[in-house]
Amino acid sequence: MGMTISEKILAAHAGRDKVEAGELVNCRLDGVLGNDITTPMAIREFEKLGLDRVFDKDRVYLVMDHFTPNKDIKSALQCQEVRAFAKKFGITHYFEGGSVGIEHCLLPELGLVLPGELVIGADSHTCTYGALGAFSTGVGSTDMAAGMALGENWFKVPESIKLLYLGTLPDWVGGKDLILLAIGKLGVDGARYQSLEFCGEAIEKLPMDGRFTMANMAIEAGAKNGIVNPDQTTLDYVKGRARRDYQVFTSDPDAIYSQTLEFDVSKLEPQVAFPHSPENVRPVSQAASITVDQAVIGSCTNGRIDDLRQAARVLRGRKVHPEVRTIVIPGTQQIYLQAIKEGLVEDFINAGAMVSTPTCGPCLGGHMGILGKGERSISTTNRNFVGRMGHPESEVYLSNPAVAAASAVLGRIAHPEEVAK
Repeated sequence: MGMTISEKILAAHAGRDKVEAGELVNCRLDGVLGNDITTPMAIREFEKLGLDRVFDKDRVYLVMDHFTPNKDIKSALQCQEVRAFAKKFGITHYFEGGSVGIEHCLLPELGLVLPGELVIGADSHTCTYGALGAFSTGVGSTDMAAGMALGENWFKVPESIKLLYLGTLPDWVGGKDLILLAIGKLGVDGARYQSLEFCGEAIEKLPMDGRFTMANMAIEAGAKNGIVNPDQTTLDYVKGRARRDYQVFTSDPDAIYSQTLEFDVSKLEPQVAFPHSPENVRPVSQAASITVDQAVIGSCTNGRIDDLRQAARVLRGRKVHPEVRTIVIPGTQQIYLQAIKEGLVEDFINAGAMVSTPTCGPCLGGHMGILGKGERSISTTNRNFVGRMGHPESEVYLSNPAVAAASAVLGRIAHPEEVAK
């Protein structure tokens, strides 16, 4: 029998011709990622090993994106610790201040992750890079430390679930809606330690930004990773970004899957995840009575240029509701610059929105948009658990950028077609 793309990548990195689901394998790594929250713990574990170098100073990526610019003394000390480590070990790719971006937007943009590679990160949404046809997954800080030291980690080869999206996407529907649809079907643990493989004609027509969104939220279904077989869209994205050779893997026609789910998306409405779980998914038409106090457009899930274009399409020439705080966060500085060049930032500011430097801030209830007691936010982020964005009695509703923008204008959760053509 054949192998899935995930099995092929793990086999290649284990130096084997074939692996099967359930096997334990030791694999070489192409990259190890950490951020300002998770890296300090990894540094302390790394220091216990007494080593004078990391496995490859060019393959360790340290991105200070969660609480920078530093929001308080504790976050400043965390960044200080990572900064000193990066300097001591000569880490090439340390990002802070004006060079920083939201990690899962930044690394693909810079060509630091490529098709066929194996990457771990001490952040659960490291699975984002599966959009490139890479096997990428989140790990704990101890595994990050081991990865920095050895350039290797062990993995249990996951079973794969094939998600087949059929039909042509309607206007205002994108990658966020496709992945929410799947999470609503699978539940938050329905793909536990499995690979979600996104396939079908709707995926083939989906731009890279939408694919990143889908792979990013594979973890919300409990998956080990999310992945798309590379095609011309993938190769066009990495062309000009890649600074090293890479190998493209694709699933065999006779690969084995634990299950296959089919979705006809031709008449799909934008989807909204209600509190307090990403699996609590309903069509936007069932949310029209829900008022909101805040709208957040950004994050590692939906902070890319296509996301900002969709939001600006709704907000252009309009004003946000006077009772809705609207926050727009470009995923990287380059995305920010592109948004300025295209006039999107002007659209946002003229509409009454706030535009922030790249940060994870509000997504995890860190800063730049904390909710108070009883408040509601419509957000393009990835999680809406109790207290995720602030007070434990606040509520977060997850949506695509166009829905978030339309909701900001009307003061209630709304379909974009209610506001814009």
